[in-house]
Amino acid sequence: MIRRARIKSLAKINLDLRVLHQRPDGFHELRTVFQTISLADTIDIEYEPARRTDISIDDPLAIPGNLVVKAAQAVLDALKIHARVHFRLRKKIPMGGGLGGGSSNAAAVLLTLPILAGRSIETQGIAAELGSDVPFFLAGGTAVGIGRGTEVYELPELKPEPILLVSPGLHVATGLAYQSLGRGLTANDSSSRINGFQAFVRVLASGRSAGAASPFGANDFEAVVFRQYPLLQTIGRRLSKLGAAGVRMTGSGSAIFAAFGSRLERDRAEAVLKGDRVFGKYLIMPASLVNRRSYQELWRRQLHQHIRVDQSLWPLQSRYAK
Repeated sequence: MIRRARIKSLAKINLDLRVLHQRPDGFHELRTVFQTISLADTIDIEYEPARRTDISIDDPLAIPGNLVVKAAQAVLDALKIHARVHFRLRKKIPMGGGLGGGSSNAAAVLLTLPILAGRSIETQGIAAELGSDVPFFLAGGTAVGIGRGTEVYELPELKPEPILLVSPGLHVATGLAYQSLGRGLTANDSSSRINGFQAFVRVLASGRSAGAASPFGANDFEAVVFRQYPLLQTIGRRLSKLGAAGVRMTGSGSAIFAAFGSRLERDRAEAVLKGDRVFGKYLIMPASLVNRRSYQELWRRQLHQHIRVDQSLWPLQSRYAK
């Protein structure tokens, strides 16, 4: 008995990101707004009960320590079962760009593998162990992340605004970016950062528009990363001149995203950049914001043959469950 599923694993952007103080556990206290977008990797999953566990992956990039394998092992351990699980991973989300591709892949396994196995488990704890962004991808949409990002709270749905992503292929070392911020165990300006973040969330929730809220937002990493890589600031300025309603770096970099008022404006900007002899060398990707309802509907379509036909709740339940 082999059960199969083909999964689209969506990327994310950070609409806002504030770094407060360093926590006693070594992580940093964060305030961020996560947002799923339509850019996606594809994962083919095969599951078969077995006497011994065998997890394998066809990954052309040979990603070291791939979270897909770690997530699968964690699920099987939690379910206390053995199985043969094979993955075929096709990447479209750039690695090291702050778009959460690895975290999204891990969450995709947490959402899919229990369904194929006909079991259910609590996945939030497993997700948090796998990575700070992984819990967000269990529900998607727009959400506030606090703590080290694993504590997630839903926000009102946003308009599906078109965006343009520019990835110059730079790898920003996350640890060094945090170190460059110089946040200790106490930070004198934490209150002002929290107030600024709360103001952004209020504007975002009332207007339901990432572009309109962008002038009230910030990404604390931009100050240090742009000094190290001035090219990223140049990309942001060019996008602003092309009519973007809001431009921001996502995560600790290096991808830059720009929100546009219409798909036509976005497509025009894309054409200009791709025709430029300098900017045309970078990876330029059109996408759109994906709200929570659309994200979860995508999962229902992807797993329709494996879930209960009357499924309206979240998380989804396997039709093979006894």
